[in-house]
Amino acid sequence: MTEPILQAAHLHKAFGALQATHDVSFNVASGHIHALIGPNGAGKTTLVNQLTGDIFPDSGSVFYRSRDITRLKVHRRARLGMARSFQITHVFEKLTVAENMALAICAHHGHNFRFWQKSLHSRVVRERLHQALATVDLDRRGDMAAGSLSHGEKRQLEVGMALAAKPELLFLDEPMAGLGPGGTVELSKLIRRLQGSLTILLVEHDMDVVFSLADMITVLDYGHNILTAPPDAVRQDERVRAAYLGESA
Repeated sequence: MTEPILQAAHLHKAFGALQATHDVSFNVASGHIHALIGPNGAGKTTLVNQLTGDIFPDSGSVFYRSRDITRLKVHRRARLGMARSFQITHVFEKLTVAENMALAICAHHGHNFRFWQKSLHSRVVRERLHQALATVDLDRRGDMAAGSLSHGEKRQLEVGMALAAKPELLFLDEPMAGLGPGGTVELSKLIRRLQGSLTILLVEHDMDVVFSLADMITVLDYGHNILTAPPDAVRQDERVRAAYLGESA
């Protein structure tokens, strides 16, 4: 068995009378793409926020490489090797693609940006910038303003900026949101290329993407983990087929 890099153990989180996550437990294997699926209101965002430290659970634990990080702040989790790409793109549209990536590289290396223009031309940026852009297929877009990129290319840039921190575990929050078919194909190719080089927890509504990429899938329903299994088992499970894939049980 592959050693788990992330473990969620009996996570509970309530907002008043709403039980957002209820006794959620699952492991994420190192090097895998682990998908998290469920309809709106299933508790996916609340669960991910507990895993990343944006909120703390009411009870239960989160372990990263067997270390208890349940109450660890977001920035301290980042130092351990965790990074997150959000559903809404977070790029500086008036800066060039290269400048966006350079800022991400600088941030990872602890620059305080007091003299940010100088930082953008530092040795570490010069050494890493081209490869960082090439990894997400933007090496020919470096001089373009980020605001002029297509939505799909902005997604690629945001993923690249998250990768600049050289994470061991990357959270991708609905990366296909708002993309057309072409953008979905290109971003799927990028994620597939990353497979095995790091661990990815993928929150996604596009079931074609999920089943084409995931090694393992966790299914949430009203805050409960109803199944964690490989894609074929998830596809054949009657509860999942009825609730998420639009098929009768």
